[in-house]
Amino acid sequence: LKHIYENGTDVVGRNGKTRKLMAQQMRFNLSDGFPAVTTKKLAFKAVKSELLWFIEGSGDENRLKKLNGTDKTIWTPNAEADYWKPKAKFPGDLGRVYGVQWRHWKKSDGGEVDQLAEVIEKIKKDPNDRRLIVNAWNPGEIDQMALPPCHMTFQFFVVNNKISLHMTQRSCDMFLGVPFNIASYSLLLSMVAQVTDLTPHECVLTLVDAHIYHDHFEAVEEQLTRQPHKLPTLWLNPEIKNIDDFKMTDIKLENYQHDETISAK
Repeated sequence: LKHIYENGTDVVGRNGKTRKLMAQQMRFNLSDGFPAVTTKKLAFKAVKSELLWFIEGSGDENRLKKLNGTDKTIWTPNAEADYWKPKAKFPGDLGRVYGVQWRHWKKSDGGEVDQLAEVIEKIKKDPNDRRLIVNAWNPGEIDQMALPPCHMTFQFFVVNNKISLHMTQRSCDMFLGVPFNIASYSLLLSMVAQVTDLTPHECVLTLVDAHIYHDHFEAVEEQLTRQPHKLPTLWLNPEIKNIDDFKMTDIKLENYQHDETISAK
């Protein structure tokens, strides 16, 4: 945040003025603790529910509401957007978004590819494979999505019984979105590690268009005055050995010390 705030270039984009830099990379070693932001409160329940929703292969916001136990989610503005409603097949339909691409990528012959299941099977059989990739950016179906994917693709890397994950994100809201993305992909890495009997190692994010909204400057300035706390610990139910079996109660953040929430548009 500090680096982009002090060195970025100001531009006007689709939904406001931002200050941005290109291709910033962040690395988190999960042996140091779970990388939940501590200088403000992370909405970890929302992180869990959205990731489980992706893993289910769903594009239905109603299902996400049920997982999250709320009437609205971070996807509600997209589900209710004027540009999307004419395309929605039912109230809450978000189209062929992340989870649908992860689990139900359409083939030209009419079949489907379950990218996530195939990658997990490859990790178990050939961890040195250089094709351990899941892709959400499907150019032929962008117009069938309420929101094109920001975090577009991720790849696993295994060495010495340790598994790492690299994610590429095209558009990166540094104040609001990126802390959520860090936690989500660190959680996914940890879950995949457990079901493949490997140790989670590094979660690496390459943030291509890394930006701070001018509307967030005051919030960013407040956050930059704060000192990080010790990282929390992630607990996963050790009995879960299949990626599709995880439930909300199987995932917990323990000893999470954090500063107060900082609200922003």
